[in-house]
Amino acid sequence: MAYPLRMSARIGIVTLSDRASAGVYEDLSGKAIRDTLTEWLATPWEPVVRLIPDDRATIEQTLIELCDVERCGLVVTTGGTGPAPRDVTPEATEAVCQKMMPGFGELMRKKSLEKVPTAILSRQTAGIRGQSLIVNLPGKPASIRECLEAVFPAIPYCVDLIGGPFLEGTEAAPKVFRPKQK
Repeated sequence: MAYPLRMSARIGIVTLSDRASAGVYEDLSGKAIRDTLTEWLATPWEPVVRLIPDDRATIEQTLIELCDVERCGLVVTTGGTGPAPRDVTPEATEAVCQKMMPGFGELMRKKSLEKVPTAILSRQTAGIRGQSLIVNLPGKPASIRECLEAVFPAIPYCVDLIGGPFLEGTEAAPKVFRPKQK
């Protein structure tokens, strides 16, 4: 079922962290996503927040729930994109998606490489499940905004193309790109 134009959007925000999910420290990464999207989205939206451990089965189940049950047109994850053994977010994302969108990860890494040489260790990616776009971001709050800034211009149009909710950016947001209609 397609989303009507200008409908309030549901956006999944998933923090993947063993320690934050156990209450060892506060989830600053999920907050960074929420704050950035609040600043950048003109479309009314509702966050659907999850804080879970770095467990592949749990990640897959959470992504499926957010896309298929909660009907989030966009799901943004943070954490689990490095080379450590427990970093399995890209694998979980690929397992639940029908199409992968590697350009998102390529652009985020390019942007991050301008700041740190270790950005080559990051495995961010994106994929499509039904009418939902899933975007994997790194876990560091400053890197979240930096990476979102790189890919945000393409997110609303991608969500349009898969039948998700119509997302509009604010004046403060990186300029959203949509091809001109003929």
